[in-house]
Amino acid sequence: MRVAIAGAGAVGRSIAGELLENGHEVLLIDKAPTAISVERVPQAEWLLADACEITSLDEAALQRCNVVIAATGDDKVNLVVSLLAKTEYGVPRVVARVNNPKNEWLFNESWGVDVAVSTPRLMSALVEEAVSVGDLVRLLRFSHGDANLVELTLPPESALAGTQVGEVEWPEDTSLVTIIRGTRVLTPTQEDSLEAGDELLFVAAQAREEQLEDLLSVRREDATS
Repeated sequence: MRVAIAGAGAVGRSIAGELLENGHEVLLIDKAPTAISVERVPQAEWLLADACEITSLDEAALQRCNVVIAATGDDKVNLVVSLLAKTEYGVPRVVARVNNPKNEWLFNESWGVDVAVSTPRLMSALVEEAVSVGDLVRLLRFSHGDANLVELTLPPESALAGTQVGEVEWPEDTSLVTIIRGTRVLTPTQEDSLEAGDELLFVAAQAREEQLEDLLSVRREDATS
């Protein structure tokens, strides 16, 4: 997979390093000469250019990229890069960094963004995920389909503890994608049983989140009364 990253700061370089380790081709783009540090990520391609200019993106051959990541520290730049990548070059997947939470509402398909990553929101979600049991935590918002990646740690008193996955009537537009049990990551089957303390990851429509939380958190005495 070929990935172009606009913004060669600490965030962009870190993303590039991870992608390169996973065997992907990476192009880092930045207009600041001081940001071009080839020795820090020598396996990547580097381009000194303004990612908001069509001529620069032509030079980067953005039409050959499977993914574009707008990772600069400027939300306006990230939005422009996202829009150009999607509308002018037809890049299949555009991921954009949100620096100011007040601007998050702009990072949607209207601006060419498929996935918006807000660092403050992500940090908040990870804190909630670490300390919350029985509460639904939204980890990631997907721009298409109004769906979110959500997590809930199954409380010991949940009526679903000990129930097989296939026996649960999950809400519409909801899919259980992973069960994290201790150090294990499980791909759920119909025969797998849910256990207290399981971290359950779902892709769910936003409108179904409250229904899903109610289903998972219902207490045994409530279920039998």
